[in-house]
Amino acid sequence: MNQVWKELKDFLSRLLDLHSDRASYNEIIENIEKGVEFRGTNLWILIFAILVASVGLNMNSTAVVIGAMLISPLMGPIMGIGLGVGIYDFPLIKKSFRSLVSAMVISILASAIYFALTPISDAQSELLSRTTPAIWDVFIAFFGGLAGIVAVTRKDKGNAIPGVAIATALMPPLCTAGYGIATLNWHYFLGAFYLFFINSVFISVASMLIIRFMRIPSKKWVDMAQQRKMKAYVAIVAVVTIIPSLYLGYDIVKRSFFRRNAIQFITEEFTHPDTRVIEQDIEPNENRIEVFLFGSELPESEIYRLNSELKDYNLDGADLIIRQNKQNLNVPSVEAMRAGIIEELYRKNEDVIKNKDEKIALLENELSNYHALDLVQDDVAKELTIQYPEIEGSAFGKTRVHLKKGKVDTVTMVYLDTRQAIRGKRLKTLQDWLEVRLKSKDIRIVQE
Repeated sequence: MNQVWKELKDFLSRLLDLHSDRASYNEIIENIEKGVEFRGTNLWILIFAILVASVGLNMNSTAVVIGAMLISPLMGPIMGIGLGVGIYDFPLIKKSFRSLVSAMVISILASAIYFALTPISDAQSELLSRTTPAIWDVFIAFFGGLAGIVAVTRKDKGNAIPGVAIATALMPPLCTAGYGIATLNWHYFLGAFYLFFINSVFISVASMLIIRFMRIPSKKWVDMAQQRKMKAYVAIVAVVTIIPSLYLGYDIVKRSFFRRNAIQFITEEFTHPDTRVIEQDIEPNENRIEVFLFGSELPESEIYRLNSELKDYNLDGADLIIRQNKQNLNVPSVEAMRAGIIEELYRKNEDVIKNKDEKIALLENELSNYHALDLVQDDVAKELTIQYPEIEGSAFGKTRVHLKKGKVDTVTMVYLDTRQAIRGKRLKTLQDWLEVRLKSKDIRIVQE
């Protein structure tokens, strides 16, 4: 048994060995120190990289942002701080820290100037993703930093450093901070700067740990009291950095759970045969679920039941808002509403469609019908209010009606918001006029 354990231990030792292909101590220190200082070439490369990244964020181009991260020299002073702490080289720590602060200020100023001058000032998704750091960014920075410092200490550097530059994303947060200054949006500035701070701290911590693990000799002798003090400082900085990210991470998880539970609730509970969901608006921050329905209206008893079911989906206290028919005039996105209707039509027809050509033909037919209805509905709505002053609003849409013996028919639904109901001959005249105007022989009018 002891022999097996010894062989296993030797195998793992050889497998995880970080010393066999390690560069010499002097070479490691020289490689890291070489990238610490920002002046001349390094400084110009930094400015150009920050401008490239700013353009990429401005145009929402992931490829351009990645290119900027590859040419950025920001990793040098951050690893320099880790090396300085690891070998107790206090002059190197000061030099690296000064270089990092200088690079940070220059980067933010260059980015702020660009965003102040560019005519495109909208915050794109690539930019917004750098404003809400969380605990996962700590893990990315720490493990990325481990990979980076291990690569730096090898004889053959490989391609790990460019990968670390992309994964830890040092450049984009500084660009986003510059955007926050240019637009006076301090929420963006603080969020982006905090992300950069997380990356810097934990890449440095990772570098320090690997330097210590490899037992690179200290620059100067340091007694145990000073070593303990240094370790305490590092631990305090790391903990202070982590705490806000834990809170932000918890908030992200909570919002994610709320959204997931809300989608499950809508999918499982809104299964009424003559009513379908055409749009949903879930707002975790406001604890609100808004559902837009099309078809037969749900009675108050059913709405009460749906509210009582919220607790079964861990949505206690959520504000459930159900909008039906004429209330859909306030639907957030007409395009989304149309897409939802077409999707539902396709879903209900899918079981009778045999092949891809039939699917395409069905979708083209439905799109054609909706397009034809779109072309005239604005004019029809205006003409209705002129001919029938009691009509205050109208909505049009095609829907499927399930008849007896399993038959299904497609009808044009016309919803009218009226001060006074239209009846008798006037209603018949309205029906005939709508059939001609909307080019549909099957018109169903609903007045409310």
